[in-house]
Amino acid sequence: MTEAAIRLTEQGTVIARRLWSGQWVWLATAAILALVWGLDPSQGQKSLFFVGANLLQTAPYLLLSIGLAAYAGATGADNLIARAFTGAPVVMILIAAAFGGLSPFCSCGVIPLIAALLAMGVPLSAVMAFWLASPVIDPSMFALTAGVLGLEFAIAKTLAAIGLGLFGGYVTLILTRSGTFANPLREGVGNGGCGASGIRNPKPPVWAFWRDEVRRTKFGREALKTSLFLFKWLSLAFVLESLMIAFIPAEWVAQAVGGDSFVSIPIATLVGVPAYLNGYAALPLVSGLVDQGMAPGAGLAFLVAGGVTSLPAAIAVWALTRRAVFALYIAFALTGSMMAGLLFQLWLA
Repeated sequence: MTEAAIRLTEQGTVIARRLWSGQWVWLATAAILALVWGLDPSQGQKSLFFVGANLLQTAPYLLLSIGLAAYAGATGADNLIARAFTGAPVVMILIAAAFGGLSPFCSCGVIPLIAALLAMGVPLSAVMAFWLASPVIDPSMFALTAGVLGLEFAIAKTLAAIGLGLFGGYVTLILTRSGTFANPLREGVGNGGCGASGIRNPKPPVWAFWRDEVRRTKFGREALKTSLFLFKWLSLAFVLESLMIAFIPAEWVAQAVGGDSFVSIPIATLVGVPAYLNGYAALPLVSGLVDQGMAPGAGLAFLVAGGVTSLPAAIAVWALTRRAVFALYIAFALTGSMMAGLLFQLWLA
């Protein structure tokens, strides 16, 4: 091989590495879709439609969340928001868990706000409380759960969401006070500790940011950056979710989590992680299993664990935070879901 050919090969390798390191999410998503389409064109078409439909469904929440986060950064209001979380941590965690359980935002819609709050220096404990509670329930899901499984089950699910947030928030608070998770965000996400200086030395926000060219540019840059970040990760999440729905039959889930004993609750918790379909599809499945004799506590554990660890929610945490924070999030989801199911079953006994 000539020297020119060797240099060309080395340059190609460097370009390929840079492309993969920077765009591997896009490449992985495209490769999975291409593979599925090649093996089963019908499923490939269904997966593509599933991704598009879910992106459109979550778009209003995402656009609102992206707009709020970009507006807060461009006006300087992000410092005021961060300062609001600098009060008593115990109270902040309580408020964050309650708001997460009652807010209309889905797990995807809160991603820009979560990233902005963490980058501003808001304590991880309050953010964790909000993030754990948010995917489990919202007003529309409460109404649907009450209609399918009854009002008592819907109330139990709401209390489980808030309780899970409180549990995760307070344990995280204990861990952070010991010096753990000083920097929860991954490299390249957020602005590091810049937000903390804004809290210490606050400047009055400029609400009419569009009158300042620098602030207008910042708004557009942050909105575009966040939009691309969300689009690539959610596309991958929805592609994988479509394949789970297609190739994990509901009958397998029913056989795994069926049963009326307390043992079915930890089983339902573990099965809920990989087998959760989506919040709306899971409700009739659980309703049918409960009608056939499954312990209601197992049904609650399945819904809570599956909601918190659903692919969009879990991939959002994976994309934003360091691995230790992601592992803690999953541990809270499993432990809290199991506890919620056991307590609900004891309440009904």
